Amino acid sequence: MLPESASCRRSVAAWAYMKSHGVLKRRCPMNEVPQPTGSHFLKISGWALIALFILHCPDRHAAGANPLSSQKPNVIIILADDLGWAELGCYGNQFNETPHIDRLAHRGMRFTDAYAPAPVCSPTRAALLTGQYPARIGILDYLRPDADNALSPDTTTFAEILKSAGYATGMIGKWHLSGYAHHGSSNEIRARDHGFDEERVSEIKGVGNGANFYPYVFRDQKISWLNVDRKRLPGNEYLVDRMNVEAIDFIERHSDGPFLLYLSHFATHSILHGKPSLVRKYLKKHKPGESSRDKCYLCLDIGCDRDPGHHWAKDHNPHLAAMLESIDDGVGMITKKLDELGLTDETLIVFTSDNGGESNVTRNGPLRAGKSSLYEGGIRVPMVVCWPATVNTGQVCAEPVNIVDLYPTLLEAAGIAPNRRVTLDGVSWVPLFRNPLSKLARGPMYWHYPLKKPHFLGGRSSGAIRKGPWKLIEFFETGEVVLYNLTEDIGERNDQAESYPQKTQALLRMLRDWRKTLETDRTAKEKEP
Repeated sequence: MLPESASCRRSVAAWAYMKSHGVLKRRCPMNEVPQPTGSHFLKISGWALIALFILHCPDRHAAGANPLSSQKPNVIIILADDLGWAELGCYGNQFNETPHIDRLAHRGMRFTDAYAPAPVCSPTRAALLTGQYPARIGILDYLRPDADNALSPDTTTFAEILKSAGYATGMIGKWHLSGYAHHGSSNEIRARDHGFDEERVSEIKGVGNGANFYPYVFRDQKISWLNVDRKRLPGNEYLVDRMNVEAIDFIERHSDGPFLLYLSHFATHSILHGKPSLVRKYLKKHKPGESSRDKCYLCLDIGCDRDPGHHWAKDHNPHLAAMLESIDDGVGMITKKLDELGLTDETLIVFTSDNGGESNVTRNGPLRAGKSSLYEGGIRVPMVVCWPATVNTGQVCAEPVNIVDLYPTLLEAAGIAPNRRVTLDGVSWVPLFRNPLSKLARGPMYWHYPLKKPHFLGGRSSGAIRKGPWKLIEFFETGEVVLYNLTEDIGERNDQAESYPQKTQALLRMLRDWRKTLETDRTAKEKEP
């Protein structure tokens, strides 16, 4: 069956419109021309003009004014872990190979200035699901395995909202919004407690240990760190591959839609550990950089000193590239399945990362620093959106956006009014879907990242604000304040605080006032009966 073009669809629509209004009710024999008069002539002419307008009006998709789809879209969110802004081919990376994600960007929209609301895992994931800044939620750092703090069931996630609107909801992979009973947490809260019908291949204990092959047991530990009770794939089952297969199964089971799939990868979190065949491929492609660690558990367990397996290479890391290619393969599997099921046009796909790349295993250039830092390398992330029914192909958007925006975006895409009693810190991207050059009606972006001690990756206790091209960082321990113009200085090398004292003071005052407002709101909420 040949694909249906937009002009073909308009022709069919015009024909149907004329037929339903009597314009095509009677066929005239050859050489016989009807002679309508009076009001009948005006009626036929009116319908004919409407039909001609339908036939010859500009293609809405090409004109960039395509409205939202009339039906609730399926939603697929693919979240990578610790994937830096510059790791994808569509962002200029020439070492890693990501053809399917690059194609997704070509079919939709790539954001140049997309941000995570925190430089580490748990706060970003909480903000993604709730549409609220981490400082409002109360999850400010990554949750330790024994943490009693968790994403409260009192919050309303977009999964709960979509579920109540008739969506089938599923979460595959990394949750990390709670401590774990296995480690002694008394308050383990799971995805099923927040609106997800299904929760598969998810952690039941601490994550990030490199045990990426079935049975997913790290070193001499007694149990798997995942809720996986059987193997599904032949050979040496790889975690990313298993998650990709589970994603395809979910899509097939719920193809009558609408559905929400949250595919939350554990990759490319260290300890990096890719499939051997792909690791060999990248070892041949480029020599790995110097290792950032003297000891590697995975190498030590096979009797080797230091890091001969290159798990901790600072640049051209073959394991990071291999893990990313496995994620990319999954994106290809998903888009192929959507094509097969005829769901492509009505499926909104978002691909992004929870924070910047870990500087121990990658270079985040041209951005400064990496995971755990409020410099751009820690919070600017790749962001690709594809929704063929609404988003024009090949769009690049430079408007600053934030993962916290995803919540209101999904609600508007599904035609669901937000609950006015719930404060949302994000804004919908729908205006950008219609026109990537438009400006969002938002205030500044804020970050709040207080630490009792510096992060083991080097991040410091700090807060930040971005307003237009200007970004200010306040370091809490020292009181130091730095100011950068990101349009001119994406690498944040030239501190402008002394050159622009008034702007510095204005932004610092806005940042501090924002924190005070959140403290006031939190105190008032705690006093509610």
